[in-house]
Amino acid sequence: MAKSYVDNETPSDVQASVLQVLEKSRQSGGRIRKGINEATKAIERGEAKLVIVAGDVDPEEIVMHLPVLCKEKGIAYCFVNTKDELGKAGGLGVGTSAIAINSGGAADEELKKVIEKLGGKVTESKTVEKKPAAKKKKE
Repeated sequence: MAKSYVDNETPSDVQASVLQVLEKSRQSGGRIRKGINEATKAIERGEAKLVIVAGDVDPEEIVMHLPVLCKEKGIAYCFVNTKDELGKAGGLGVGTSAIAINSGGAADEELKKVIEKLGGKVTESKTVEKKPAAKKKKE
């Protein structure tokens, strides 16, 4: 039985493509954000191009906000079957509930194709430059 937050079933062939793109992005210098908190920040900042969420997260409440945020920001997202699959493709030794791909590196063209398969719009992600910290004035 599908979890309540899984609002659309991603076909298994598309899941395989997504995981391959994730692995290739990670290995070729692409920028990925691992974990729920980092994925959420990437979505809110408009940096994410694709968000991948595991379909077996428990408790469900910890990832329920991700599809809503993605829809709000116009970012493509999909679901894979397990946290372990997602963690392995993301280069982790353990499972993870969510990963955001900010840039595909050498897999950028493949990433665009996967996003189009998912019915999303291919957008340029924002790159946020950090401002240098302001120096405190002595009183």
